[in-house]
Amino acid sequence: MSEPPETGRNVNYGRAAVAALVATLVYYMAGFFTEGWLFRGEFAPYTAVYRSSDTVMRYMPLGMVLSFIGIFVVAMIYARLCSGRNGLLEGTRLGALIGIFVACVFVGTNYVVLNIGGKLALEQAAGAFVQWVLVGIVIGLIYRPLSAAS
Repeated sequence: MSEPPETGRNVNYGRAAVAALVATLVYYMAGFFTEGWLFRGEFAPYTAVYRSSDTVMRYMPLGMVLSFIGIFVVAMIYARLCSGRNGLLEGTRLGALIGIFVACVFVGTNYVVLNIGGKLALEQAAGAFVQWVLVGIVIGLIYRPLSAAS
């Protein structure tokens, strides 16, 4: 059996932070495209469940900081497990796994707990999957470990 490539050493925290920052921007752009534009109207029947657009905007700075922290964690997972291989492929794989996780644990649980329709939940799950695949791709393309000489 061959040994897997050595990963997790020489973590480049600066590069992980840059990857997380760019990935956070991509995450929000994709989210605006899906939830803010593509299926925005699907939220209308559930105004008692969701905050108004104006109220959401007041909380947006907090949401962006929390998203960045979460995406930085994903970048660190990438750095520890996937770096040193094909960045595009490994980033896509990690993003798909995170996307499935989020669709099941977050969107699925919201569908169970919140009084929302199945169509909206499926759209949110698909949107989340796409967002996280894009996040993984961005991280995979940007992150590079420190060189062994560093």
